[in-house]
Amino acid sequence: MNQRQRKKLSRDLLEAIQIGDTARVKALLRAGADPERGDREGTTPLYAASVSGEAEIARLLLMAGASPDTESRGLGSEGTPLCAAACWGHTETVRALLAHGADPNRREDQGKGRSPLEWAGNGPDPETAALLTTVGAPARLG
Repeated sequence: MNQRQRKKLSRDLLEAIQIGDTARVKALLRAGADPERGDREGTTPLYAASVSGEAEIARLLLMAGASPDTESRGLGSEGTPLCAAACWGHTETVRALLAHGADPNRREDQGKGRSPLEWAGNGPDPETAALLTTVGAPARLG
């Protein structure tokens, strides 16, 4: 597959994630879309799925080889997938990420930013914070 084809698959993958098209995501991954490749700005597919609460799509990306702890660098979409899901209270997505090895203690910005629990503590769903505490995230919400 040439560079142009890889770019198109990646662009199509991010578009399918943005609209929540699980069937299209499956097809694109089967066709060879890279689950780790970010867009021009650096937004990763797993971050895009996580911030949108697309738990099933996040699972597909993780099974296809996306790293659960890779930080996204996109404009307005910086951070880890787990922090993104925790921030918005997407508990099912948090569960999927944790099941695939996401570190509940990993802080964003190369360890200098907020933790998933800190994001969850300010988020709309207290169940997300409780889940993170249960799996070993420090209880302090500082």
